[in-house]
Amino acid sequence: MAFTFFSLFKKRRGGNREIFADEVLIDTKSMQRFGSNQFEGRMEKGISPKSIIVLGSFFALVGILFISKVWSLQITNGDINANKAENNRLRHELVFAERGLVYDRNEVPLAWNIPRENDFSLRAYIDDKGFGHVLGYVGYPKKDKRGYYYDEEMTGKDGVESYYNDMLKGVGGLKLTETDALGKTLSESVLRPPEQGKELTLSIDSRIQKKLYEEIVGLADRVGFQGGAGAIMNVDTGEIIAYTSYPEYEPAIMTDASDASTIQKYFTDPNHPFINRLTQGLYTPGSIVKPIIATAALQEGTIDPLKQILSTGKLEVPNPYDKTKPSIFTDWKAHGLVDMRHAIAVSSNIYFYEVGGGFGSQKGVGIANIEKYMRLFGFGAPFTGFFESKAGTIPNPEWKAANFDGDPWRLGDTYFTSIGQYGVQIVPLQELRAITAIANGGKIIEPTIIKMPENFSASSTQLALDDNNLQVIREGMRLGALEGTGKALNVDYVEVAVKTGTAELGVSKEKVNSWNTGFWPYKDPKYAFVVMMEKGDRTNTIGSAYIMRQLLDWMHLNTPEYFE
Repeated sequence: MAFTFFSLFKKRRGGNREIFADEVLIDTKSMQRFGSNQFEGRMEKGISPKSIIVLGSFFALVGILFISKVWSLQITNGDINANKAENNRLRHELVFAERGLVYDRNEVPLAWNIPRENDFSLRAYIDDKGFGHVLGYVGYPKKDKRGYYYDEEMTGKDGVESYYNDMLKGVGGLKLTETDALGKTLSESVLRPPEQGKELTLSIDSRIQKKLYEEIVGLADRVGFQGGAGAIMNVDTGEIIAYTSYPEYEPAIMTDASDASTIQKYFTDPNHPFINRLTQGLYTPGSIVKPIIATAALQEGTIDPLKQILSTGKLEVPNPYDKTKPSIFTDWKAHGLVDMRHAIAVSSNIYFYEVGGGFGSQKGVGIANIEKYMRLFGFGAPFTGFFESKAGTIPNPEWKAANFDGDPWRLGDTYFTSIGQYGVQIVPLQELRAITAIANGGKIIEPTIIKMPENFSASSTQLALDDNNLQVIREGMRLGALEGTGKALNVDYVEVAVKTGTAELGVSKEKVNSWNTGFWPYKDPKYAFVVMMEKGDRTNTIGSAYIMRQLLDWMHLNTPEYFE
């Protein structure tokens, strides 16, 4: 059959399509003669218009996106991106400020800096113990995993480092570092120099501070007290000369934070070294509140200071419901007849039971006035500022009802409150402030940890008290050193006025707090003091008076200027 190139058509179901000669002539046998690896015997098929349109559209879209991105980078955000590129080459870095130095009142360094190259300085502290709760510690700047600082400041965590942090920390500087493409530093220039923190001069005398702490630790270790605290205050300026609490933490260890074992012991120590006992420890005061009760009695006209009350060693209060079972309130010994001055000196409980709550014909001050005068002298209210403290407790009928299921107030509650027992709780610094007011003529002065200039006169609150009444109290406290419970402080180089206290703890009363407070010189008071030893064996006869005697003897030889 013959075929013509113009008449070859193939009829298909979907319609007619022209059949070309090469489609007919190329068959399977002829294909075998072609080199397929060189594409012989293959037919080219043209690209369809639809494919060209799709492909063209894709490239057009890519082009548009590319042009848009270039426009954004070069025109819209050109300045921003230029700055970024410049900053990749020019790096701004923090220059750490040197923290302000801390000195004692005699310019002895207490906290200073140890410089390191290209980094912040390390904080160092005085090696002597006894300064932990005064100085506190700091936390260093912190880096992330990439080596960048996310915390750029050295921050105070406790004590003066914390309270005066804004003064001590200074202001960081800024430097510009130029680097090449490999990150190598080419040059550095300081854009803003750092400002060192301000220096701080404390009122503390580090010599006395160290000795007081050593005596507290020595006695606690020797006779088994759980802890202790002590402070000395200028009665005119409020300057704190010594201020220490035991046990304590070491500022250097807390700042360095590398001695995990010691730090863990701090946290697990049952004696709580992080608690500053002068402000955060609440204690039963015992007889050291008797000067306040005596002041209340004189101000309210409750008793003449010369009137004598008989102490036989116990006071029997008749029981209105059963005359065979009187309530008995004991004294620590039979003192015989004592007036107010001698009652303060020998610390007669029975005298203050009767003056506080009344007995027979002797009327008492009463719990309302006891609370009034305790608060007048600053008890029951917290310190603020650097000496931030707990408030303490002055028991009264409302307090008892709230804490003892509505139990009514009884005469015995007033008796025990009058001698600083029952629910009375104070912080030692409150006692120091109160005894300072008795020493200086009734002025309540807030303590300060900062050294004041010469002839500085502290702002104060003058209590509405008759100084003749306060003089009776001062005379009783001086008598306490001459022939009373404070005879340990009857020294020949300075006249000391003193009041001691032994506060019984718990139902069993096997443990006691030992207190010693007072001032010197007696006739022209300059300094007041308080020492408290916590939870010792009641059978022990050596207490806080021993510590104060050791300190005064040492000061007489080493810091005699405090007795001039």
